[in-house]
Amino acid sequence: MDRTIRPWPALWALVIGFFMILVDTTIVSVANPAIIDGLDTSIDEVLWVTSAYLLAYAVPLLITGRLGDRFGPKRLYLTGLALFTLASAACGLSTDITMLIVARVAQGFGASMMTPQTMAVITRIFAPDKRGAAMGLWGATAGVASLVGPILGGVLVDALGWEWIFFINVPVGVIAFVAAVRYVPRLTTHTHRFDIVGVILSAVGMFLLVFGIQEGQSYDWGVIWGPISVWSLIITGVVVLVAFVIWQRVTKTEPLVPLRVFRDRNFSLGNAVIATVGFAVTSMAIPLIFYLQIVLGFTPTESALMMVPMAVISGVLAPFVGRLIDRINPRLVATAGMTCCALGLSWYAAVLTPDQSVVTLLLPSAVLGLANAAMWGPLATMTTRNLSPALAGAGSGVYNTTRQVGAVLGSASIAMLMQTRLAAELPTADGAPAGTEVGLAGSLPEFLHDGFSAAMGQSLLLPAALSLVGAIVTLFFAKPKPLIAEWGEPAPAPAPAPESTN
Repeated sequence: MDRTIRPWPALWALVIGFFMILVDTTIVSVANPAIIDGLDTSIDEVLWVTSAYLLAYAVPLLITGRLGDRFGPKRLYLTGLALFTLASAACGLSTDITMLIVARVAQGFGASMMTPQTMAVITRIFAPDKRGAAMGLWGATAGVASLVGPILGGVLVDALGWEWIFFINVPVGVIAFVAAVRYVPRLTTHTHRFDIVGVILSAVGMFLLVFGIQEGQSYDWGVIWGPISVWSLIITGVVVLVAFVIWQRVTKTEPLVPLRVFRDRNFSLGNAVIATVGFAVTSMAIPLIFYLQIVLGFTPTESALMMVPMAVISGVLAPFVGRLIDRINPRLVATAGMTCCALGLSWYAAVLTPDQSVVTLLLPSAVLGLANAAMWGPLATMTTRNLSPALAGAGSGVYNTTRQVGAVLGSASIAMLMQTRLAAELPTADGAPAGTEVGLAGSLPEFLHDGFSAAMGQSLLLPAALSLVGAIVTLFFAKPKPLIAEWGEPAPAPAPAPESTN
């Protein structure tokens, strides 16, 4: 039984695992060609290595967040971490693509058990006037991890082989497990009656929606099988999720997602903004990487290294931002961060030309580093600030689900826009955009570089626009309430941990 809560060691222990699972959302992208060669598979099948992980990660988040409230965040986190680590070993040992995809599903489910618990623990163990710095570190982890994935993936694939993008998780997972056992406190659990109907509706609705959006481009937004089309899946998913919300409102038992969390203005607005962040951060890398590799001829590792200013500046500044938002209104910092994100992406859109210098391309990367440092922590702080301990898991599940859905929407939308702009910018031959297929899959003739660069730059205006929308929404955050700790006294230093059966 824990005698005292040591918030910062607990947070660092959680951050190790959180960083690892977020890296795995992007690390596979640069390894796809090596996996195709190593497992003698096709590009259509290898894309499921990422899709399966994202589906298994996103769909259960609402459920796993609530499970943390019921059975304890430490227990859920450790279970998910053990599953993730074992699945990582299975991924590296895979001898065919089916085995790899199944192992990635297990990885994703483990990640979905871990993610909501990180925010829930922060909300419960940090006094309100210290929570900004903690959320700053959480936000830095989320921002930097999405950028480190391609860099680390390129280095490991080039040096050791594709298997090592998974094997690297095993020692890290063991370290994270030991640290969590030692430092993460056992918190009191809250008695909940599990909403079985809500679980089924949320899981089915999220699966249909996320699968439809994520795989729509693969099926050219048409028929998947028989009478089933991509749009029928998406529409059905939306209808089921509407039914889920109605059920949450009318059910006589305890709902899976207590809708009263949305009565808090900042929680509702924060979810809207984090969806735009997920959209922008996920979608911006796709046209940029294509431009760097196809037009400028960079290797996967070289193109990933162009993200280094973004990652370094974000990681260095985030702790300072965290301390700052404990002293001033976090809304001001979040608005500045979202605005910097829109500016950085617009800058990229303006400078993507065939003869552009590396130095010029590093400048907007630096601006996006400022944006990442100022977005994640303040948004998480504003969104979760007023959540009660009993609702911490549910609120965290909603917040992370919204972020993941935004990321899936970003990935699907940017793919459609890139194809549209390539069709408009590249010369046509026999009614088809010349070089479109080559441009996305291999080398591109030099005379097409101008059009391809323009198409990629124009595509970046979409995440820029979404970031600007997010910046506008932050202006409507309510002024933070006085810092009162959950036990009703002015925020003190962390108190002794309560007894728990967990």
